[in-house]
Amino acid sequence: MFRNLLNKLRPSISCGIHTTASLNEVQLLTRLRVVDNSEIGKRAMAEGKPPKVICVYNKKRIGCIGDRVMVAIKGQKKKGILVGLKQTQKVKVPKFDSNNIVLIDDSGTPLGTRIHVPIPTILRTILKEKTHSKGADYTKLLSIATRFV
Repeated sequence: MFRNLLNKLRPSISCGIHTTASLNEVQLLTRLRVVDNSEIGKRAMAEGKPPKVICVYNKKRIGCIGDRVMVAIKGQKKKGILVGLKQTQKVKVPKFDSNNIVLIDDSGTPLGTRIHVPIPTILRTILKEKTHSKGADYTKLLSIATRFV
């Protein structure tokens, strides 16, 4: 309906308005917002060059909340955990205005010391299921979070 109205008003001139639906899922080359206080994340966000997803570590290759992703940031490859997404979520999981990430190292330890935005409470159960005795320890990520939604 909006597209038809737009075509009637200006049939020959492109006015720069996107009429297609936005893609709100996290997949390859999706831009993310770093929400912790790591040095590399602060510098990238200050320069206006946010990290881009280069790999999603699950079978569907579409990121969900609590999934690990590999991002390209400032010419380096870093891993991160998705802590807030734009896409439609399950019941009792809040929907955010931006796709948020917390940068981690290979052992699962966060690179920053504080998370600036509220993270969903459901993330506690998701990350505790993914924490193994020999693998990465994601409980440190939960401990540096200041607020939960």
